[in-house]
Amino acid sequence: MLEARKATRRRGAALDQAILGAAWSELVERGYAEFTLEAVALRAGTSRPVLSRRWTGRKELAKAALTHQLEQQPVSVPDLGSVRDELVSLLQQLAGRGHVLIVVMAKMAGYLAETNSSLEDLRRDLAKGTIDHVLKRGVERGEVDASRLTRRITALPIDLIRHEMMMNMKPIEASVVEEIVDDIFMPLVRTPAR
Repeated sequence: MLEARKATRRRGAALDQAILGAAWSELVERGYAEFTLEAVALRAGTSRPVLSRRWTGRKELAKAALTHQLEQQPVSVPDLGSVRDELVSLLQQLAGRGHVLIVVMAKMAGYLAETNSSLEDLRRDLAKGTIDHVLKRGVERGEVDASRLTRRITALPIDLIRHEMMMNMKPIEASVVEEIVDDIFMPLVRTPAR
């Protein structure tokens, strides 16, 4: 009997996946205010000491669960030969996984207070720099004026998508994404005609 139990015991990556999935479910269902290592351990079918060996506390586990969730839906924008097309692709992908961003904003207030951080800090910690890659290609192709890429302007397209998701709480139409790119962002960064 003991040997059969050992044979089915999860270890390594399989156990980590189960814990992170359970942690994400706890965050979605209960929010950070009610997020406990005990509840995650119970949901994952393991024990609190197993969690404590991997993460020093609930803050670290919550951030790991969020990071893991975002990694399950990676954003990838290939070189499409046009910064405009690449930005549309990027923003459509972000809009498609908007539920994650909404959960972060709505459920992580306690995390932000406990860590004395902001949504901007969390976003920066979790960002992979995809928009930076797209804009760098645009600069290299001569479509984007690098001198216009301030921190705030670079963040603008994603900020507008996030605003749209939070204000409307419904899927973002393709025409809205195109309007953000064509009517708002590209006129700000486009290389001037000579």
